[in-house]
Amino acid sequence: MPNPLTPERPKPGSVQAEQLKAVRIAINEVDEQMVGLISRRERLVRRAGSLKDDDESVRAPARVEQVISNVRGYAEKLDVDPAVVERTYRAMIEAFIEFELKVRRTS
Repeated sequence: MPNPLTPERPKPGSVQAEQLKAVRIAINEVDEQMVGLISRRERLVRRAGSLKDDDESVRAPARVEQVISNVRGYAEKLDVDPAVVERTYRAMIEAFIEFELKVRRTS
């Protein structure tokens, strides 16, 4: 008897397996686009970092909350789960803050 908590894997060659393959290809394409956007964001973060005077201005908690508010609003307009968007952005912002601090220290 199948475990109801573990979804069955689609059988190779089935319509479901082919659909899953197509969805995964589309996800890979989205991921590639997202990495391109992250690359653009990184260039902008480097530029912004060069314009800041100290580490506290890099951390900028008020700016972080402004960005979170903005992206939650964009998510709501697009009918995307705002909590997922917020968690994704908080992780990304944290990574970029660490990156920007590292860049500032090596410049």
